[in-house]
Amino acid sequence: MVNVLEEILDLDKKDLKVSKYTTASAMMDALKEAGVDYIFANLGSDHPAIIESWAQAKQENKSIPEIIICPHEMIALSAAHSYAQLTGRPQAVFVHVECGTQNLGGSIHNAARGRVPVLIFAGTSPFTQEGELTGSRNEFIHWIQDVFDQRGIVRQYMKYDNEIRTGKNVKQMIHRALQISQSDPKGPVYLMAAREVLEEEVDNMPFNTKGWEPLSPSAIPPKGIAAIANDLLNASHPLIVTSYLGRNPDAVNELVKLSERLAIPVIEAVPYYVNFPSDHPMHIGFHWNNPNQNEHLANADVIVVIDSDVPWIPLVNKPSAESKIYYIDVDPLKEKTPLWYIPSESFFKADSCIALEQLNCYLDEKTTDEQKITYRYNKVSEIHDLQRRNWKQEELLEDSRVITPQWLTACIREVIDEDTIIINESITNYDIVSKLIPRNIPGTMFGSGASSLGWNGGAAIGAKLAKPDKLVVNLTGDGSYIFSNPTPVHWISRKYDAPFLTIIYNNRGWGAPRYSTLGVHPDGAASQTDQFWVNFDPPAKLAKVAEAAGGAYARTIRYPSELVEALISAINMVKEGRSVVLDVQIPQVSHQNL
Repeated sequence: MVNVLEEILDLDKKDLKVSKYTTASAMMDALKEAGVDYIFANLGSDHPAIIESWAQAKQENKSIPEIIICPHEMIALSAAHSYAQLTGRPQAVFVHVECGTQNLGGSIHNAARGRVPVLIFAGTSPFTQEGELTGSRNEFIHWIQDVFDQRGIVRQYMKYDNEIRTGKNVKQMIHRALQISQSDPKGPVYLMAAREVLEEEVDNMPFNTKGWEPLSPSAIPPKGIAAIANDLLNASHPLIVTSYLGRNPDAVNELVKLSERLAIPVIEAVPYYVNFPSDHPMHIGFHWNNPNQNEHLANADVIVVIDSDVPWIPLVNKPSAESKIYYIDVDPLKEKTPLWYIPSESFFKADSCIALEQLNCYLDEKTTDEQKITYRYNKVSEIHDLQRRNWKQEELLEDSRVITPQWLTACIREVIDEDTIIINESITNYDIVSKLIPRNIPGTMFGSGASSLGWNGGAAIGAKLAKPDKLVVNLTGDGSYIFSNPTPVHWISRKYDAPFLTIIYNNRGWGAPRYSTLGVHPDGAASQTDQFWVNFDPPAKLAKVAEAAGGAYARTIRYPSELVEALISAINMVKEGRSVVLDVQIPQVSHQNL
């Protein structure tokens, strides 16, 4: 009888599995402590300890960040990118050794140039090969994937990179990386660790997260505020130029206050946030490679540039040599841009919201020339109204059989509401989208802030996860749609219940290289013969890719008469939980016969 009981107790002991607390476990706790909601993951042979920690957490009903499996790394980082834009909170992206690091591709550039906080983690090949430690090499790829400088692949884009060498201080490493990532100028950070390190058993010690906050926002010295404010008070033709001030919605309110107080017109230069209400009388347009804006720049006697990498292009349009320029930015020297200069009276490294609050407080104590301000306000309002009337004329169809980008954009405007979130990667139609879909509420339009195409698909997923109650409309060219890897994008969309509407501005080719060529050689051989090597013939059935991969509703639109009904129907389907892709045929970029 005693022997039988001993056997039963031995069986019970075998069935009872004691959870190990490892470096990987501590990483998950640190991410949760730091407020990370999601891990966008593309897993590999370097992640057994991490996968085991997830399984144990689920078994124990322990809270960790939610895992979003991403079959392509660029989508993972693009989703984390937009999620951080909408919420202000950095997320985590897990990739597989140096291969997955490289497969992040252009999304690394986008996160860096867009100043988006995100933590990227990659494993490395094990550093033992004879079983010396748990996690030692046991697959042939562990030799093939061993490289001398894995962090070097992304170093020039990172705010910080490091290797986790032990689990005993892994929480400090995670919190330090996120602290740097969230401190202005914000940006991506990169950590890596070998399998043996991730498998290391450590004590589960309490961790005090106090003291790991990002740097507090910086301000402008009082003398600087006085100089800017007094020059604005005395200016006849002041002007404000901005591109990404709207990353902080509170800054938009302060800018409106300043603009209205002194009747200062605002231009948005290549915007990727809502920086100023488009319908406001002081809004006088969007600045791309557009020589028509030169009049406003050339006439301005005082210009305040706030949060803008490229406020103008000197070859196309620039201020007069006599104008006074003040530059306010979290990165006013653009230290990671080798060729960059804009001569200014002063450069201020400051948070735009704090700087605008300072200016408004200073002006509270000043007497203003109300007659001059009222006159200027009326004149700028007239410019604004005329500009909008001219834009409306662009919407008119000349041929009832041809959908123009302007007509398409105007139709989109009519069927969405003011709270709809626009993901804008329309490339050669950026200017049209900005003009004809006015956004007045901060946080309702986003671009990547950079130039590596394909951001839109992952970004739409991130936006929907961040704001599940909002309609997300993704505007993309056909080239950027292809770059976005629509197969995994729509698989993720269905799996994680993140439906959105994609509208493809399909000109069956790459418009940007053609326009670039014409910009340098307007009357050259390529222009005369329509030889650009940019057209996609025969055309692919782009929407059908999303249908096959993620059950999205797919439809191709060829004629104006179809468009409004298709848009309304698509929005209703998305609201019911199904993604939709509308492939809208606009005039082809080139008719070269390749």
